[in-house]
Amino acid sequence: MSFSAVTKNELARVLASRPCCRIAELAALVEMDGKAPARAGSGTLHLHTENAAVARKVFTLLKGVFDLNADVTVRRRTRQRKKNLYLVRVSSQPELAEAMKKLGLIDQAGRAGEIVRAGLTRRECCRRAYMRGAFLGGGSVNSPEGAYHLEIVTGSVRHARQIERLMQKLQLAARVSVRKNRFVVYLKESEQIVSFLNIIGAHEALLNYENARIFKDVRNNVNRLVNCETANLNKTVNAAVRQLDNIKLLSERIGFGNLPAPLREAAGLRLKYPDASLKELGDLCDPRLGKSGINHRLRKLDEIAEKIRNDAPSF
Repeated sequence: MSFSAVTKNELARVLASRPCCRIAELAALVEMDGKAPARAGSGTLHLHTENAAVARKVFTLLKGVFDLNADVTVRRRTRQRKKNLYLVRVSSQPELAEAMKKLGLIDQAGRAGEIVRAGLTRRECCRRAYMRGAFLGGGSVNSPEGAYHLEIVTGSVRHARQIERLMQKLQLAARVSVRKNRFVVYLKESEQIVSFLNIIGAHEALLNYENARIFKDVRNNVNRLVNCETANLNKTVNAAVRQLDNIKLLSERIGFGNLPAPLREAAGLRLKYPDASLKELGDLCDPRLGKSGINHRLRKLDEIAEKIRNDAPSF
């Protein structure tokens, strides 16, 4: 089961204590996954989802908040192993018109209303509930082991912009993009995703996300350190091999006795301690040298060896 599915199953069990929050969450679910009649008293209210737990929550909210009778049916889709589709259907009944008004689906005159009626999300607790419903209806979140990404997909640019503004009121840096005629409200930063999960009440998913994120960060840091150490070690080994070859060439062609005393000392120490670092070689010098000092002498030996190879005068 994907991380998104696990998160939604957890959120489907979260039931707000306040009626206003339950209405806000149900309004989001209807807006994301529902199809409402254009006018009160005509047609039925439909909602569809691929998650059985979400379908149960919609059914519970419809009954608990508005005392609406609903039917749940399952459409089995075997083509390409697609998931089952759960349909929640509310037929025309006396309570439906009032419910649609409170959900912001129609205005007081019975006409189609504005998306996300302002009164639904006036309180912060209701904004949190609405975000939970929006995520349950059209959201997904990547596993933290991969790329950090959370999104809510809607078919209306106006709805996408309203979700973006609601998320920004909750201190979330949401952005909107277009994907195949759909509008995506997304978060990319891991800290923002953690905050969103906390806001909508997915606390168990949040802990799992944090644990995986911390493990991933530690693993990446260790890999970076190992790669850095490996690169430095390769660099040191290659430099030492080059220095040893050059020193042997100098010994054969001109002899150590013809080298200046400081260079003769550096060459002797490198031959005696082929695996030593620059710092260790500098500590062995008399008087003691820093890394830059011993490095300067070894580079001078390299330059003399190169001149000999090119048949140029050594001094």
